[in-house]
Amino acid sequence: MSKPIVAVVGRPNVGKSTLFNALAGERISIVKDTPGITRDRIYADSEWLGRPFTMIDTGGIEPDSGDIILSRMREQAQIAIDTADVILFMVDVRQGLQDADSKVADLLRRSRKNVILVVNKVDDFEKFMADVYEFYNLGMGDPVAISSKNKLGLGELLDELVKYFPEGNESEEEEDERPKVAIVGKPNVGKSSIINKLLGQERLIVSDVAGTTRDAVDAVAVHDGREYVFIDTAGLRRKNKIKEELEHYMILRTVAAVERADVVLVVIDATEGITEQDAKIAGIAHDRGKGIIIVVNKWDAVEKDDKTIYRFTEDVKDVLSFLSYAEVMYVSAKSGQRLLKLYDSIDAVLQNCTLRVATGVLNEIITEAVAMVQPPADKGKRLRIYYATQVSVKPPTFVIFVNDKKLMHFSYLRYLENRIREAFGFAGTSLRFLIRERKEK
Repeated sequence: MSKPIVAVVGRPNVGKSTLFNALAGERISIVKDTPGITRDRIYADSEWLGRPFTMIDTGGIEPDSGDIILSRMREQAQIAIDTADVILFMVDVRQGLQDADSKVADLLRRSRKNVILVVNKVDDFEKFMADVYEFYNLGMGDPVAISSKNKLGLGELLDELVKYFPEGNESEEEEDERPKVAIVGKPNVGKSSIINKLLGQERLIVSDVAGTTRDAVDAVAVHDGREYVFIDTAGLRRKNKIKEELEHYMILRTVAAVERADVVLVVIDATEGITEQDAKIAGIAHDRGKGIIIVVNKWDAVEKDDKTIYRFTEDVKDVLSFLSYAEVMYVSAKSGQRLLKLYDSIDAVLQNCTLRVATGVLNEIITEAVAMVQPPADKGKRLRIYYATQVSVKPPTFVIFVNDKKLMHFSYLRYLENRIREAFGFAGTSLRFLIRERKEK
């Protein structure tokens, strides 16, 4: 079952990012920075009372100057509203009820989404509670008073939040065993064209999956008797040239689609080349341990010589160095070139994402690797690897028991990962490693 998505919405400077970081806690600092990915993430995974969820910090909504900004406010707010399962609507007790708050509340009220009104900067409950009551005028239900800076009232807020999460056994998606494939990428790289071509060539009736609240369209295709659910994240148009806003809401939609997917097709425009924005989008799928295929579209529109594909592949590997395990496919949605081969690649990645390695065989590989390259040492103490076992799939996750996890240098762990990949493949999927200490007997 995909994790619920919680969007934090409100005017600028009401404390959205501060709340985002407070709820993310140490989780956001533990996530390693993927090369090419901006450090100021706008999404993070969190958990409360055993209920995981994804938070999205949506940035400030400014409805206070001119029709263009007002329309932009509606567009951006609507994207956040459409994508989220629950919305945290933040206001500022020190600034009091503003006209802009009322306008945002009108948008949220019409959405029929679950909304929690959060009154921030309440550092002293006795002093500010009278001011908190003013926000009842928004008609958004009982306000929850917090101080995101001082982390006051966050427990009560999270208790209220998880009430809106669906129970695990109520999810229809959990019982749906059809492969779910998200197609992500920058605007106008050909995401919808790829899906339409696949559906057209298969000559099937496209059926929209009912009940989805995400800003994405699900289309069902059948290939060789197997159904595939394609999740298209198209719809965002480049209506203005404000880069931050464009990236912000494109990522918001991408997170929602990736969260539901088993395999992610990261589509790159061959005529534009690989960019840092492509890396940011790919990083979302990588961080969540999804199966990944890099799809270079519009390959028919590129002038080629005998080294073109080699140079482009090297550029992809350079910018997306953290996706060294992912296959790069060159296709054309316009002509249909190599598109049907995507199904074979999707099937292979799905198989690798769910591959389980027998514990005995895994330890044989690690023993051989240790014999070939001695583990690192520090201050006379050498890393000893006692035992390893696979504990889960999607992505394949391994626990390695050692004498001192501080001695497990990143480079040596990468060496072990490479040996495991050489032995078992795992193409198209990331591998996760958990290092645990065990006292020597």
